[in-house]
Amino acid sequence: MKNPSDPSLITLDVDFPIWDYFFTVAPLVVVGSKEGEVYDLAPKHLAMPMGWSNYFGFMCTPRHGTYHNIKHHKVFTVSYPQADQIVNTSLTASARVDKSGFKPILETMETIPAEIIGGIFLKASYLFLECELDRIIDGFGVNSLITGKVIASHVHKDAFRPSLEDDQKLLFESPLITYLNPGRFSIVKDTNAFPFPADFNK
Repeated sequence: MKNPSDPSLITLDVDFPIWDYFFTVAPLVVVGSKEGEVYDLAPKHLAMPMGWSNYFGFMCTPRHGTYHNIKHHKVFTVSYPQADQIVNTSLTASARVDKSGFKPILETMETIPAEIIGGIFLKASYLFLECELDRIIDGFGVNSLITGKVIASHVHKDAFRPSLEDDQKLLFESPLITYLNPGRFSIVKDTNAFPFPADFNK
């Protein structure tokens, strides 16, 4: 419906989900959890640090195994895939073959074990987080916010950002995957410094 105060705007009906009517930018990560006797990996895009301290959170739903795995074992891993891993990242959403939680497609992917918690990472990633469950907040419609405290973190040497590094060069040589909801992705390598005001503080 056109907005009567500004004809360039379309007013959306918020009695229904609005998010498929425009694009938004999000990270793309792979969350790892233990399901029965096997480890599972699943892609997530509603995911981000929880503030400036070492907390991480993502949206999930009790309809997914990831939710119940983390609620039971109280730990999870997060892999930030490298830019050439978009297909493998997508394939981690493949269906389980039985109630054991086994996904045959994961056997075709290189994984590495977490060092402190029980879990695995997608090997071809640039950032790895090992998290202990902090809390689960239900009630965002059918979704829940799962948050964890980062108790171990590992970054690939090609993505490590020393304080004097040329950020534009670093991102050009080690680009990032972004998810453009709904249903698209982009590789970010051309970037610019953000023009913060001179008196800006976190």
